Amino acid sequence: MGYRVLVTALFLYGLLFGSGLWASSESQHPDTGISVLVLGDSISAAYGIDKRDGWVALLEQRLEPQCASVKIHNASVSGETSAGGLQRLPSLLAAHQPQLLVIELGANDGLRGLSPKQMSRNLQHMVDLAEAAGARVVLLGMLMPPNLGAAYVRLFEQAMSDVGDDESVLFLAFFLKDVAGNRRLLQADGLHPTAAAQPRLLDNAWEVLQQPLTAICHATLAVTRL
Repeated sequence: MGYRVLVTALFLYGLLFGSGLWASSESQHPDTGISVLVLGDSISAAYGIDKRDGWVALLEQRLEPQCASVKIHNASVSGETSAGGLQRLPSLLAAHQPQLLVIELGANDGLRGLSPKQMSRNLQHMVDLAEAAGARVVLLGMLMPPNLGAAYVRLFEQAMSDVGDDESVLFLAFFLKDVAGNRRLLQADGLHPTAAAQPRLLDNAWEVLQQPLTAICHATLAVTRL
């Protein structure tokens, strides 16, 4: 296989064997105000770099000048699957009461060869739970490398897009666009994004986050002026 495909496969493989540490602590009591919940794997957990350099922390910095009252809770865990995220989601929704849920999961399902249909069901269940709790959903999608087999790659992509096609979901087809396979943006292990890659990840995510976050910020400003 080509070098780019190999690096992409190794990069995704590395998501499965992360540290398993929380990117940030979770409150045991409901938060007040406007909040955003990020539920992801090692990409969003800023594996191997300072958490302050991760794309989620950079998102908070981007919002701070105009929307400082919005709290971002990063509940991402290295190695997380869609099943694990689904299991944790109800308590996270209760604790943080987010207006926006950002889901960045699925890569580890694919790397473990888990059923794409089950992954799709897990993701859709998360969407349903979030909407029932009054949160809008953003899905940061993933693609599988060709070496996993054309049939599986197609099934995975279709399963992910089936959830993204929901009219209530804001969907980005490939969160690692312009990062996966780019060795200049990978750590020494050849697997995980460097700190230098994080602004690019943020720009990718911003394609689907800008609209709902702008709406949230405007609503927050309107309330504070009352």
